[in-house]
Amino acid sequence: MADVAAASLFGADRRLCSADILAPAEVRARIEVAVLNFLSALASPTSPAISVLPLISRTSANCSLRSSLLSDVSSVYLSYAFCKRSLMRENNAKAFVRVWKVMEMCYKILGEGKLVHQRELFYKLLSDSPKYFSCQRHVNRAIQDVVSLLRCTRQSLGVMASSRGALIGRLVLHEPDEEQIDCSILGASGHAITGDLNVLSKLNLSSDARYIIVMEKDAIFQRLAEDRLYNQLPCILITAKGYPDIATRFILHRLSQTFPNMPIFALVDWNPAGLAILCTYKYGSISMGLESYRYACNVKWLGLRGDDLQLIPESAFQELKPRDSQIAKSLLSSKFLQV
Repeated sequence: MADVAAASLFGADRRLCSADILAPAEVRARIEVAVLNFLSALASPTSPAISVLPLISRTSANCSLRSSLLSDVSSVYLSYAFCKRSLMRENNAKAFVRVWKVMEMCYKILGEGKLVHQRELFYKLLSDSPKYFSCQRHVNRAIQDVVSLLRCTRQSLGVMASSRGALIGRLVLHEPDEEQIDCSILGASGHAITGDLNVLSKLNLSSDARYIIVMEKDAIFQRLAEDRLYNQLPCILITAKGYPDIATRFILHRLSQTFPNMPIFALVDWNPAGLAILCTYKYGSISMGLESYRYACNVKWLGLRGDDLQLIPESAFQELKPRDSQIAKSLLSSKFLQV
């Protein structure tokens, strides 16, 4: 076990890997420690070398489910298996450089006391280092590498995820020093969920709803919002318009903590993508395994099941695409469906 602690720059609970919510000064200090370690290895008089970056492995092999002792919520967690980014390996040399580039940019952003969206960060890096950041995917992976290296949340790095989410229904939002928002009198598009988790964490929430219903499809959300379903069935409707972003997961988790007796139902498609979306709300994601426990909720499955398919005309069925098959294989090999 001593090797495990030594492999990490900062050490942590040996039973469970997690990302901490840190103040900007502490995140900047961790970046400085990473730089000093790198320079120390490079300047060693006996055996100078370019140090590798030890990152918690974000793979299904290093992923398990844990159950909360205080609730019926289960979440993804990652244990101590490490992968490495090395400048000396041809297949991940660019990934090694991307980690440093993202840390450099985050160091500047935190020093200025700002927050940036992931998309904005991409454009900054594209302008600064086009050789290494040709697409958004490169930025997203590098951010998760930095989270894995520094053991701090993405928000702590000064990076906000762009939110697509919206909610409507029997809920009143009140941000300190701001006017309250009654989500039951909004238009069919509902209230747009901000990507700033600091703002979401400060909201005062009040509701007389009996249920929370999460919808995969924005079209279904707007249809039910237009029909004012929440006036007939006291509920809160929420959607991320597809695969759930962090902000939508965060506000859903806040609702579950604020109203612990309010059941949460997810209305998703009967296909691999719908099931993956349900699992993400319920357990979190492997790619964000260091933070998943912060957003996991006890979500119940609402909608079609296998026994219902005989009631649907064949014209409504669609063939699985290669991406669907890939998601299905991933789900079948995971521990989610077994639970």
